[in-house]
Amino acid sequence: MTRSARRTSQVFIASLPSSAMADELDVERILVIAAHPDDVDYGAAGSVATWTDAGIDVSYCIVTDGDAGGFDPDVGRHEIAGIRQQEQVAAAKEVGVTDVTFLGHPDGYLEVSLALRKDIARVIRTVRPQRVVTQSPERRYEFVYASHPDHLVAGEATMCAVYPDSRNQFWFPELVEVEGLEPWTVDEVYLMGGPDADVYIDITEQLDRKVAALLRHDSQMTDPGGLETRIRGWGESTAGAGGLESGRCAESFRRVPTA
Repeated sequence: MTRSARRTSQVFIASLPSSAMADELDVERILVIAAHPDDVDYGAAGSVATWTDAGIDVSYCIVTDGDAGGFDPDVGRHEIAGIRQQEQVAAAKEVGVTDVTFLGHPDGYLEVSLALRKDIARVIRTVRPQRVVTQSPERRYEFVYASHPDHLVAGEATMCAVYPDSRNQFWFPELVEVEGLEPWTVDEVYLMGGPDADVYIDITEQLDRKVAALLRHDSQMTDPGGLETRIRGWGESTAGAGGLESGRCAESFRRVPTA
């Protein structure tokens, strides 16, 4: 879709305390950064499908290969990384994404290191997104599963990469001098899975695609038959918190202006 065509497309966003139609015409590229394969799909696949349908280019950056995941002891640990990469690529296609980068950091051992920040800044400078979507660096005590240590690290490292790493030409100068990647300023960050959400995106019409994306992560599924019911329940609960009408489903984010 051309930019002129995109000017007529809108994405429904319910933002507390009231709902409004939010024009996405200034967003041409979105980069989603997450710790593990399937994190994107649990947190944002419905929104991603909405964005790609609106003509926005969406790219994924997965920090680890999820090689500590899985439930089958008969599958060798050396096989898991490749399996999970393939699953994430297939899941991305379900919601219109074909650009997936894997940084290959070890699952379960993430730290907010300069090396990780540089790797993320490199991807930001390559994709040059107006919006970055990532995991919240803030721990949630009421829902501990959202606060896996790798999630917190991915969120914190991404915030560091957004400001100041990716925009400062004198920070990681080799990115310019050796790799030719000029600085880039991200306009905004959407934090998924954290407290204080202020953006609620109606994904009711995209729920089937979100479930389809999640089902691509076959190595992680212990109850695939019950997945749709769980995802719909979570989506309806989120929609209720955002003030959407009964029966709708939503994903929520905290918007952080970063320009």
